[in-house]
Amino acid sequence: LHNCGFWRSKSLLATARFTLPFNSQHRKKHQDSRALWKHEAVQKYLETLSKEYQGVSHLLNANSINDFEQRNLRKRCADLSPIAAAFQEIKEAEREVQELEAMCRELDSRDQKQLLELALEEKETLDKKINMLCRKLFQLLVPKEKYDRSHVILEVTAGRTTGGDICQQFTKEMFEMYQNYADYKHWTFDIVNYTPAEIGGLHHAAAHISGEDVFRHLKYEGGTHRVQRIPETGLSSRMQRIHTGTMSVIVLPQPQEVDVKVDPKDLRIDTFRAKGAGGQHVNKTDSAVRVVHLPTGLAVECQQERSQLKNKELALRTLKAKLYQQLIEKQLSQEQSARKLQLGTRAQSERIRTYNFTQDRVTDHRISYDARNIKEILNGKEALDELINRLLEFAEIEAVTEHLENLQALEGGGC
Repeated sequence: LHNCGFWRSKSLLATARFTLPFNSQHRKKHQDSRALWKHEAVQKYLETLSKEYQGVSHLLNANSINDFEQRNLRKRCADLSPIAAAFQEIKEAEREVQELEAMCRELDSRDQKQLLELALEEKETLDKKINMLCRKLFQLLVPKEKYDRSHVILEVTAGRTTGGDICQQFTKEMFEMYQNYADYKHWTFDIVNYTPAEIGGLHHAAAHISGEDVFRHLKYEGGTHRVQRIPETGLSSRMQRIHTGTMSVIVLPQPQEVDVKVDPKDLRIDTFRAKGAGGQHVNKTDSAVRVVHLPTGLAVECQQERSQLKNKELALRTLKAKLYQQLIEKQLSQEQSARKLQLGTRAQSERIRTYNFTQDRVTDHRISYDARNIKEILNGKEALDELINRLLEFAEIEAVTEHLENLQALEGGGC
């Protein structure tokens, strides 16, 4: 394609991974896909991809290339086709909006008021269509991460606070939120471990979640979640004193085939009586299993099944997922030391979101976004899905923006 006069940049579609620099000082405010679409560099890049698509299509129809080149061009054409189509569709919709705006400027008499209202309604519909197409376009540009379609192991752990049971109660609410969200997304939610607190809360729990694009939706939930609320009982409730507590969420991708070899000699397997809910058998048999991987010190418990054998199988599967996660992070740190697998650093001390019950507000600190109605968020349905989709959109925008900045840097360096 160089020989044909077309500039062949390193395509977004061929890029393996992007950083998500949420702490960039110049991009702290959340912007949507429509705002990025209007950027000059984005327009230039999309024009380049559109011309490349036309060039590839022309070469495929020329019948002057060998089979190997034809296979490569067909693959490239398949990659570029939906991008070029979305690009042209947005351009066409924008032309229609411009025509409607020109018509609205002329429709200023009273006799034409009804026609003006119809034109404004159509413009609003077109604006929504453009917003949707812009989001779709950037989803096409950003490559799918290797583990986006994977199932996950989700773990929640209560933090420590002087406020008594506030952390345990919040941890229970969060675990139930993700359980409800799994139901909302039609995923399967299998509890692997559940360790309740003495006064109704939750110390720790883990679940295996399977379904379509589970990791893609949950990968930015990992981190420390903070709660601010007035306890329902005790002296603090009577004094209307606000307590602050934390809990942590860990989300591990679990591909269907986890190729991690574990030497049985490296494992210590303990059995004990289960502590959680599950029927009369729970506290009468040593059905719960704890598996410790001696070389790394990783420990996994499972107590949800009646059968000790099934609990052992689940525990081993979770252990392999954790070992696999270590391999992923090691690989990423070797390839790109500054890159992060999840938003922020995934350190448990890093606060990613605050749930302020007294102000009925949820704040995601990575995108400076506030959502009202905590109960709706904790319900784990539409409100949580909207918040998660905002994170996904922001991540897509950051990925596209960074790629364009890298291209500009290469051009400026004469590469």
